[in-house]
Amino acid sequence: METYNFDTLREQLAKSYTWPTVYMFKFIAPAENRIFALLHDLFPDHAEFSNRHSAGGKYVSITVKEVMLNVDEVISRYEKASAIEGVIVL
Repeated sequence: METYNFDTLREQLAKSYTWPTVYMFKFIAPAENRIFALLHDLFPDHAEFSNRHSAGGKYVSITVKEVMLNVDEVISRYEKASAIEGVIVL
């Protein structure tokens, strides 16, 4: 599992966005249904998911759009996603 430090992201989000806002999460993960399901479970049903498979089909880029109320909600989602083995948060 890769360890992330979200302090810089927290600062950038606080400066760059007016909350609440529609936030776009980006992830890269192995193209496995299990991993996609684990990521999907982190978000409510109304979140908008899109994905794009790599040319070789081994990986998938996942984008999720959801209305977030504040920076802490965004960081919390990223922390949970980064705990899923194989997921890279962008």
